[in-house]
Amino acid sequence: MSDTAVLAVPPDTKKDPARRMSEAAAATCDQIVTPAVYADQAALDAAFKRLRAEDPLAWCEPEGFRPFWAATKHADIMDISRQNQLFTNGQREMLSYHEAEKGVYAKFGQPHLLKTLVQLDDPLHYKLRHLTQEWFMPQNVKKREDAIKSIAKQYVDRMEDMGGECDFQRDVALYYPLRVIMQILGVPESDEPMMLKLTQEIFGAQDEDLMRDKSLAEERDVEKGLASIQATLAEFFMYFTNITADRRATPKDDVSTVIANGMVDGEPIGQLEAMSYYIIVAAAGHDTTSASTGGGVLGMLQNPSELKKMMADPKAVSRTAVDEAIRWTTPVKHFMRTAQDDYELRGKKILKGESVLLCYPSGNRDEEVFDDPFTFRADRSPNKLISFGYGGHMCLGMHLARLEMQAIYEELFSRVKSIELAGEPSFIKANFVGGPKSIPVRYKF
Repeated sequence: MSDTAVLAVPPDTKKDPARRMSEAAAATCDQIVTPAVYADQAALDAAFKRLRAEDPLAWCEPEGFRPFWAATKHADIMDISRQNQLFTNGQREMLSYHEAEKGVYAKFGQPHLLKTLVQLDDPLHYKLRHLTQEWFMPQNVKKREDAIKSIAKQYVDRMEDMGGECDFQRDVALYYPLRVIMQILGVPESDEPMMLKLTQEIFGAQDEDLMRDKSLAEERDVEKGLASIQATLAEFFMYFTNITADRRATPKDDVSTVIANGMVDGEPIGQLEAMSYYIIVAAAGHDTTSASTGGGVLGMLQNPSELKKMMADPKAVSRTAVDEAIRWTTPVKHFMRTAQDDYELRGKKILKGESVLLCYPSGNRDEEVFDDPFTFRADRSPNKLISFGYGGHMCLGMHLARLEMQAIYEELFSRVKSIELAGEPSFIKANFVGGPKSIPVRYKF
């Protein structure tokens, strides 16, 4: 199927009874695509809870978007995710306004601005993933444990020096994983503020506090929105083009060297693929871990009994608390998959060319999988979280993320004598990647 065909809205959907929105879908589909709803956990939980109960595979036609199926049950998300040949990424990997999709295709002749692991399918996906996979395997991540613990200590030291009050998200959770992933990439510490700004502009493009062009908060201007994202990507490209030249001339023991010198089928990987690779490691390797780190601390502060468990035995409880933080926060809110053939699920037929929205926050609150899913439990076990995805596209950096979070939780909760919220937390308005924006805390060491 051609990309241009995929960009078209199926002409018969409104006439087909199987693709007529149910009452539940009509009431909630606009909510689950709205960035601001993801900054209101209660509203988001209510929307997904209704879909899971009344229409777990819902046909959605939200205004401004091409129609899609919304998969809200854990089992269905797993089922679709494991079938990477049948449900592919390359045609539509995330929610985007239809006008924006057409704008990208008209300008670049392809559906996406980037070619990261997220947008690619096999065989190229596998070949590119294989280039850096060894770096993120458990045995190699383990080798970095001492360095990561040292960075965690630096940030808890900084927190202690701040005199008993700080914003945990802005002062600690935002910068700690940035330092870790930039060390792995080989980016100097002096360049981290620029990297942070650019990654926030990508994943915070829907939030008025983080977007590059603040005027976009007032009105939806597709052309200006695309120009803003392109400007951010151009800065990334310029920076990593220089990194590539440096690592080809002087290889180092870092992931940038692997990407710069990467070969696929005996040829150097393309410029767009290389730049996209740097960006996905830098941006996704930071924002998701940052969100979950803060989200877990917030979950404990809002549930004093869980905080008490952590304070009593940080080393033991941090192991389960990390996964609970990642389940609870679900930093990646969705991915899309496009059917390459007809497929029946829950008595409904997903037609070839139709897209499915994998609703990870919903899967992580599925009452059939998680006992008391709306409660943060630091010692939850088993924990069948689906935040890392499943199948061939399972998160490459999940072992690193877990180690980072465990290190800082152990460091913080083994040293702090008391900690509590000192104000109302706030959250990023984003329907793709997001989490806490501010967590004001008061504490004693």
